[in-house]
Amino acid sequence: MAGPSKSLVLDPALQKYYELTANRYKYFRWTPRHAWFSFLYMVAIPGALGYVAYNTDGKYDFRGKRREDTIAEF
Repeated sequence: MAGPSKSLVLDPALQKYYELTANRYKYFRWTPRHAWFSFLYMVAIPGALGYVAYNTDGKYDFRGKRREDTIAEF
C-alpha cells in the first residue's frame, strides 16, 4: 500500500526547521541589517527603477523600424 507507514522516522532537524519557519514571526527582531534590507527592497530599488522608467519614457520606439533606422526618438 502507498503512503507512510507506522515505521516512518522523521528527521528531528527537519521537523525543527519546519516548526521555526511556521513560527518565524514570533522570533523576528529588527536589527540594522533587517532595516537596511527593508529600506533597500521597499524604497531604493523601486525608486531607481521608477527613475529610469520616467527618464526613458517615450525615448525608444521599436515598432516599425528598419535596419538602418535609429531606435532613439530624441
